[in-house]
Amino acid sequence: MSDSDGKKTLGLRGGGSRPGNVKQSFSHGRTKNVVVETKRKRVVVPKPGGNKGGNAAPATDGSRRPAGITDAEMSRRLKALQAAKAREVEDAANRAAEEKAREEDRARRRAEAEAKEREQREAEEKARQKAEDEERKKREAAEAAKRSAEPAAKAAAAAPAADAAAPRNNPASKPAPAQTPRKSDREREERGRSAKVRTGDDNRRSGKLTLGQATGGAGNRHRSMASMKRKQERARQKAMGGTVEREKVLREVQLPEAILVSELANRMSERVGAVVKSLMNMGMMVTQNQTIDADTAELIIEEFGHKVVRVSDSDVEDVINEVQDKEEDLKPRPPVITIMGHVDHGKTSILDAIRNARVVAGEAGGITQHIGAYQVTTESGAVLSFLDTPGHAAFTSMRSRGAQVTDIVVLVVAADDAVMPQTIEAIAHAKAAGVPMIVAINKCDKPAADPMKVRTDLLQHEVIVEAMSGEVQDVEVSAHTGQGLDQLLEAIALQSEILELKANPDRAAQGAVIEAQLDVGRGPVATVLVQNGTLRQGDIFVVGEQYGKVRALINDKGERVESAGPSVPVEVLGLNGTPEAGDVLNVTGTEAQAREIAEYRAQAAKDKRAAAGAATTLEQLMQKAKDDETVSELPILVKADVQGSAEAIVQAMEKIGNDEVRVRVLHSGVGAITETDIALAEASGAPVMGFNVRANTSARNTANQKGVEIRYYSVIYDLVDDVKKAASGLLSAEIKETFIGYAQIKDVFKVSNVGKVAGCLVTEGVARRSAGVRLLRDNVVIHEGTLKTLKRFKDEVAEVQSGQECGMAFENYEDIRANDVIEIFERQEVERSLD
Repeated sequence: MSDSDGKKTLGLRGGGSRPGNVKQSFSHGRTKNVVVETKRKRVVVPKPGGNKGGNAAPATDGSRRPAGITDAEMSRRLKALQAAKAREVEDAANRAAEEKAREEDRARRRAEAEAKEREQREAEEKARQKAEDEERKKREAAEAAKRSAEPAAKAAAAAPAADAAAPRNNPASKPAPAQTPRKSDREREERGRSAKVRTGDDNRRSGKLTLGQATGGAGNRHRSMASMKRKQERARQKAMGGTVEREKVLREVQLPEAILVSELANRMSERVGAVVKSLMNMGMMVTQNQTIDADTAELIIEEFGHKVVRVSDSDVEDVINEVQDKEEDLKPRPPVITIMGHVDHGKTSILDAIRNARVVAGEAGGITQHIGAYQVTTESGAVLSFLDTPGHAAFTSMRSRGAQVTDIVVLVVAADDAVMPQTIEAIAHAKAAGVPMIVAINKCDKPAADPMKVRTDLLQHEVIVEAMSGEVQDVEVSAHTGQGLDQLLEAIALQSEILELKANPDRAAQGAVIEAQLDVGRGPVATVLVQNGTLRQGDIFVVGEQYGKVRALINDKGERVESAGPSVPVEVLGLNGTPEAGDVLNVTGTEAQAREIAEYRAQAAKDKRAAAGAATTLEQLMQKAKDDETVSELPILVKADVQGSAEAIVQAMEKIGNDEVRVRVLHSGVGAITETDIALAEASGAPVMGFNVRANTSARNTANQKGVEIRYYSVIYDLVDDVKKAASGLLSAEIKETFIGYAQIKDVFKVSNVGKVAGCLVTEGVARRSAGVRLLRDNVVIHEGTLKTLKRFKDEVAEVQSGQECGMAFENYEDIRANDVIEIFERQEVERSLD
């Protein structure tokens, strides 16, 4: 390669015109200049040290070196180039070292894997050899036992014949001695047996033998100890020259209404194949996973010789039957007091004064919407459990449940309001439950208070207080000032002493669900009042159609407790679903029992609902279809914070409506409004009513997109009133007719372009152009319609007064005669509403 002056150049690095490419120039065997090629231009500089003056001398070959490049700079650049080349050499050496290390590591791992595989093969070979040795020993022992048994059997068989031939002394009849096998024959048989073991005639799998196959555990299936014993017993019986039939075990087989074939075989301890074969012989082509009825299963059980014990599905609840407690096990328990009364009579305020708490401050609208359960310790040390029930009419069922679990009812009546409808209802609940009653006459501090009027009004409902020579205790109290609260607690303590309330705390717990809700962070939560036994953390229980395991117990103060005894209200966490308020909680032994009971109850409830909604006869089906056509429905979805409120709202909705319109609750539940609720509401065209709950973010976005209305309520009055107004909008308006006049036809005229026109005299009231008319002939209605024209002389008028003459023409009707009577009336639409 040569430069522009024809001089030969030798590249220090690879050729090309890359930046920093340095070349040396030779001329007549003598180094003269150094050529540096950069990215932009080619520079020729003198050889380092060539110019002792240190100044850049001009090149003699016609090219000039830039003035800025000195010998020092050129030397620095050459050193940098050499350092870069050294680094490349070093990097190449490092890469070679790393590649060599990786090769050595792979070789080491390969050697370790080969050694491990070799060890495994040796272990498998040893195990296989050991198994072959044991099998050979067993076979040799069995053959030896068989050979030893054969001469004895032959001798025993020959003995009778020898005895029969002995009196004749016939030498020819003597039995010949048993021939002993020759040594060569024995060796041949031994070699055949060993060859059979080696070639795997014992159905051993061919191919490479693994450790699992050698130990009988191939495919992760191991023979049980019972199976091995049965195999040894069969081998022993075979060696002894016969088999012994085992004695059949007769069992009592519990037979439900329907059972799987495999389950039936399992309960009889019979093979599934035998049961299926027996069914096929009966003409039933079934498999082990099909269900057969109880009658067929009974025939199979009797065929196999077992005894049938018929059971019902409801027998699963036998595990929670009532246990009769012994008298010595019963211990005193706190009384359960339910406070009842009308709305705004001060029930919660009295309880607040007793508890020194402000429960009412947390209730929406100043009323109690839920059943509250609290435990109070009085100054005297007595422990009392209070149930605070709502007083609104919609919570009838909640108050009913409160009366069912209570020991004493405190009836709160306002002294300035006397007996009200819900007060009467509370009295009825207390009498139905058969519990004693204490009347607390509240608001006695008000100027308009009249306690004697309250006592007098209670006489009408057969409640006679002590002040009027009766047996029912009455106390005048004031929740605002605290007047009479001590006397009320004394009356409760006295009543509980008379009742002698006792329970057995040392048994499985039983209680009643006061309230239930779906908490976002904790899941289903139930407020349970323990009635008997002790509920502990970790207990497995069933409550209604739900079951669970007690994960935590929380008392009315929000504290976690380990156990809850009789008459103690607690919140229970750990349910698999939200139970119904009023369900009974029972502790079971195992989770399987609890699950089975819950599934049975859920199926029974489902069947009951299906039976209630189905039409049993053709007439009922046709009537139902007719009602659906004539009755307008307002569908709604209800979501509440607790189960009791949801149930009360549904019951209130059922009472709204008449023969023309009704409210249909598509779905009711507890917890926040979800996207699933919005989808159901959109498909049904129904609004969503949220009571003390809100919709989550996704549900709100979906509702805005789909146009589904969501309404929130915190007081049940507003919800019921809004639904009632919406249902009233579905009522057809009432048409009211008002007669405004009569006219008599005097003569009939025929007018061109108009038709027949009746000349009339208005005899009564007024005739209007916009009103409706009926044509009467001999007091019989022959036409009903509207007027086409109403004229006074030649002018079209709006109305004609009584005593005046006019001309009338009917719309699309001309069969009019003299002396006919025209009845004039107006229709008015009247909006209706549900009461």
